[in-house]
Amino acid sequence: MNPRIEEIFAHLQRLEDELETEIAKGRVLRGFSVKGARVRFDKATKRLHRGSRLGLIAFFKGMQPFNLISAPLIYSMIIPIVIVDLWTTLYQNVYFRAHRIPRVVRSEYIVFDRQHLRYLNKIEIVNCLYCGYANGVLAMAREVAGRTEQYWCPIKHALRIKDPHLRYFQFAEYGDAEGYRSKLEEFRRELQKS
Repeated sequence: MNPRIEEIFAHLQRLEDELETEIAKGRVLRGFSVKGARVRFDKATKRLHRGSRLGLIAFFKGMQPFNLISAPLIYSMIIPIVIVDLWTTLYQNVYFRAHRIPRVVRSEYIVFDRQHLRYLNKIEIVNCLYCGYANGVLAMAREVAGRTEQYWCPIKHALRIKDPHLRYFQFAEYGDAEGYRSKLEEFRRELQKS
């Protein structure tokens, strides 16, 4: 890989660590802490949250009519998302095992924790569960696809792509036939360490 690209990639990783540190500081300011998978709010924050919950009648009164009309269309996406979830799980359990590629841990991508927020009413909780599931499944599927790409075709594109997965930056340069051929097995070995 180009040394400057390696340097920038390392810088991005340091920035991600800094971002996580700042997010942790913000948690303290918002009255909660995270230990493992447990979230704990202090008593004052719990009281504030309960007082901020919008009742169902007020919630529906304040809703834009189009939001209510479009809800069935939004929720109809659950069908393809469940199919992607099931197919991705099956795919990686068969294909990744065959090639000794570590499987993507589903629980690292699909997180259900917003239902514990006391300022959400039941409708908002269902909406948050849906969005957490949908975005988690798609993120998990992206990681499965990224690992597959690293195994079979770890080559950058000539054209810029928007928001590539993080593995992409380590791929062989476009047009570098020698680099691709000489590093393909290395890319595959690195993948097995994931």
